[in-house]
Amino acid sequence: MVIGYARRQQMFFYEIHEGDEELGTAVLLAHEQHLEPLEFFALVKKARTLLVDSFEEDSLSEAIANELARTAGFIHVTDDLLVASVNVDVTEEGTFLVSEEAGDRSVFLSSDDDIEN
Repeated sequence: MVIGYARRQQMFFYEIHEGDEELGTAVLLAHEQHLEPLEFFALVKKARTLLVDSFEEDSLSEAIANELARTAGFIHVTDDLLVASVNVDVTEEGTFLVSEEAGDRSVFLSSDDDIEN
């Protein structure tokens, strides 16, 4: 008889970004397998070569992320997959839940009576 624990599925995260000066161009990808950095770099370069002259996304990094999602089993982590966003601050007033529905972000403020600390 084998008694053991179910292994929790592990995810590994990878980042692609364009330049240091452009804001909002970093994209995050997730994969079930751990890839060595040079292996990930090779996949990115291959996708870049395919897409550099023609892509429909807002940035090359997004286009590459989508290509790797289609061809290499990555998950392109986008706002569509975001479940919860919380702003934290040293003040109670600056700590709140942010919700995004239908492209709009809403801020939910709560008193101590509503949520336990």
